[in-house]
Amino acid sequence: MARSRRDFTPEYKDEAVKLVVTTGRAVATVARELGINEATLGRWVTAFKARNETGQAEVTESERAELLRLRKENADLKMDRAFLKKASIFFAQEAS
Repeated sequence: MARSRRDFTPEYKDEAVKLVVTTGRAVATVARELGINEATLGRWVTAFKARNETGQAEVTESERAELLRLRKENADLKMDRAFLKKASIFFAQEAS
C-alpha cells in the first residue's frame, strides 16, 4: 500500500526550524522527536538558512495573515474616525 503524503503548514515548518536553530540540537534529534523525516527537516533548515544569508526576509503565512488582519482593522478604524468626525461636526452645528 502506498502511504499518503503529509502536508505541513508553514507555521509548523517555522516552529520545527526554530527548534533546530535556536536550541542548537541536531536535525536528526528534533526530527525524531517530531516524528518527521530527517531529510525533510534538513531541507527546511537549509532553506531557512539560505533565505537568511541572502537577506531575503520572506513573509511567513502567519505573518501574512496578521498583516491582512491589521490592514482590515486599520480600515475599520479609519471609517470609525471619519464617522465620528462627521458626527461631531453635526452635533456642534446643532448646539449653535
